[in-house]
Amino acid sequence: MGSIAKKAFTAKVFESELLNNILPFWRDHLPDRENGGFYGAISSSNQIQNEVERSAVLCSRILWTFSKAAKKYSDQSYLEMADWAWQSLTDSFWDEQFGGIYWSIDKYGKPGMDRKHTYAQSFAIYGLTAYYEATQNPSSLELAQRLFHLIDQHTFDPDNGGNVECLSRDWKNLDDMRLSDKDLNSHKSMNTLLHLAEAYAALAGIWRDEKLLTRLAGLMDVFMERVIDLKNGRQRLFFNDQWASLSNHISYGHDIETSWLLQEAARVLGDPQRIDKVKETGIVLAQTVYEQALEEDGGILYEASPDGFMEYTKQWWAHAEAVVGFYNAFQLTGKHHFYQSALRVWDYIQTHFIDHSGGDWFKLLDRYGQPILSHEKAGPWDCPYHHARMCLEMIERLNQ
Repeated sequence: MGSIAKKAFTAKVFESELLNNILPFWRDHLPDRENGGFYGAISSSNQIQNEVERSAVLCSRILWTFSKAAKKYSDQSYLEMADWAWQSLTDSFWDEQFGGIYWSIDKYGKPGMDRKHTYAQSFAIYGLTAYYEATQNPSSLELAQRLFHLIDQHTFDPDNGGNVECLSRDWKNLDDMRLSDKDLNSHKSMNTLLHLAEAYAALAGIWRDEKLLTRLAGLMDVFMERVIDLKNGRQRLFFNDQWASLSNHISYGHDIETSWLLQEAARVLGDPQRIDKVKETGIVLAQTVYEQALEEDGGILYEASPDGFMEYTKQWWAHAEAVVGFYNAFQLTGKHHFYQSALRVWDYIQTHFIDHSGGDWFKLLDRYGQPILSHEKAGPWDCPYHHARMCLEMIERLNQ
């Protein structure tokens, strides 16, 4: 299917991208040395957009990225960035009165949107866990543990399983629980539950708490029994409390991300049967993305629906996840079309997404692969987590 990618596909290439492009951009452009924390957004031409509120998701993802880099490499500037992110997350985003992480703050560190979205709490745990691994700072582990207990106390659904999307600042019910303007107003979503499982798996890797492991296993069961539609090779996206699906849309980026990400959660739990089942499911998801979303030039379609809707814009994060997802499927199966797919998507990234003059990546392309310059390069959702993680994963996998 299509032409074979021509550019190099080695651990050294991914390490160069990480160390010489991604990390320097975020280290040099994002910290707000006057007010603390990180600028709310940076334009595609690297202009500061300080009127944009600062999201906890962005801060937590920077914390995760530079904590991982600091642990792997000896560059002191990575540790300093992780320290800066830790300080911002704990000083400005933490709610001293009710506990938990605010969704956003302004440039002076005052709460903006103060709701407690499970998605934001999850990424805070993810970042705090990585920071603990890099620094052995006991306060970071303690805060991650406290967040787990808050999430479990307030959002876990004991009757149906899974976790509620979002609550108010004081952990009360909300009429509008949406993660973003693009999402449905649903009580539960694939996206939030995926990253909650990701966070729980990371935390369980360093804290073998019985309740945490039980909740992680429960989330894995939710994905296998409720979220993933094996018959059609895709995931359901939005649900009511009783798991009735509220949408028939397909998110190819999330499908290819889930195809490999759940394997880490299964590995942490250590159940061989669960690991095998997750691997089999991941192969099915990757094959569907290969058949339905991989274009001839190596681009990945973003969203679709069975009744003919197709979103042709290209999202940076979906392509980063596709490199790992397809390569993971190749590792599991030995099938050459998965290997070639990972190559082709990486080729597309190098040609279209990487900003070779301004640094980092453009985050949104039109259907023809041209950057949409009105879209920011860094922002509440546009972070270093997906493509830095892609590099770290591929470095490890290609070096094996």
